[in-house]
Amino acid sequence: MSLPAASAQEVVRDLVPRIAARAEHYDAGGTFPAEDFADLRDRGLLGLMVPRELGGFGASFADYAAVASELATGAGATALIFNMHASVTGALAHTPDDLLQQLGAPESCFDARDRLLSDAADGALYAVAMSERGSGSRLSRTTTGYRRGDRGFRITGRKAFVSGAGHADAYLVTAKDVDGTEPKVSYFLVPAGEGVQVEPTWDSLGMRATGSHDVHFDVAVGPDALLGGLEGLTLLVAQVMPQWLVASYAAVYVGVARSALRVGSAHLRERGLHGLPAVRNRMGRADAAVAAAEAVVQEAARRVAQQPGEPETNRWVWRAKLVAGDTAAQVASSVLEAAGTSATRRGHPLERIYRDARCGALQPATSDVCADWLGVAALGGDPDRDTEAPRW
Repeated sequence: MSLPAASAQEVVRDLVPRIAARAEHYDAGGTFPAEDFADLRDRGLLGLMVPRELGGFGASFADYAAVASELATGAGATALIFNMHASVTGALAHTPDDLLQQLGAPESCFDARDRLLSDAADGALYAVAMSERGSGSRLSRTTTGYRRGDRGFRITGRKAFVSGAGHADAYLVTAKDVDGTEPKVSYFLVPAGEGVQVEPTWDSLGMRATGSHDVHFDVAVGPDALLGGLEGLTLLVAQVMPQWLVASYAAVYVGVARSALRVGSAHLRERGLHGLPAVRNRMGRADAAVAAAEAVVQEAARRVAQQPGEPETNRWVWRAKLVAGDTAAQVASSVLEAAGTSATRRGHPLERIYRDARCGALQPATSDVCADWLGVAALGGDPDRDTEAPRW
């Protein structure tokens, strides 16, 4: 399917009511939102970031941010899984060919990339297997390893917080060269199947329906599984294209914050609380906070689409994640307090939204990490290098 990127947000907007209606069911069971992804797949939205010539929407990062935010108003967990898929397809589609060629990428890597993107347009779902227990998403501390063989690579290790685990067609895996004198961390797209085992571990406060279980890898892959055809790309991509590791989350949590406003408003009017000055005060401040966060995320997304990799663009990327994560938590908390105890019961949508919103500041890069990065920059330093520990 190939549709104008501008229409993708409209397609998602039409789906939001039915996604919202199913959210409580998937949250309660902590189960993958299969019906949501069937709807997204049927409408070609797994190809959002795929170039039009390969069958996708050809979306920019700004288009992605608008779609993810809209989707999150229906179900934050569904939007978060979608974000992981889009971060894989977006990075594949938006990494400039000339950059890869300058780095020495073989011609075969471009054919492999186009196959992966075409598969996404046809409905393949990709997950991200980057975080590890004990080190989080710090790429430099990756313990999952790979070794070269006659037919490709052997990847061995365990990943945590893998959203959509067990339902993805392939996993973006970060792994370290265990035989190198200066170990490189590389990206591999590993197909689901033999050698990939999901360990059910996910029982969290929020974003329960992401099914972010641990995944064990002991798998042989061919040379085409190495993304870009180059080893050691992960740290470079993190610094040059931080939007897919940082700001893509921001769009999700702006949508979650917006859903708190919508659901909270309906609850307050239903209970006859909307006439209280204290309630109006909370809702007015929440409305302003969400609008401000949306503006920051939109500005970051616009800059990424128009001036990717520029220092000021990257600064907006980190601002977006900090503001969106903190705003979602603060707004959901304030609206829940205005709504009262009845909205804290399991099954009330505001209770789920509150739990989902609280995760925004905790997901990488956490609000503390974002604030530290921005603080170093504000003081005239280089946030990627002028710290005691590697940022990634």
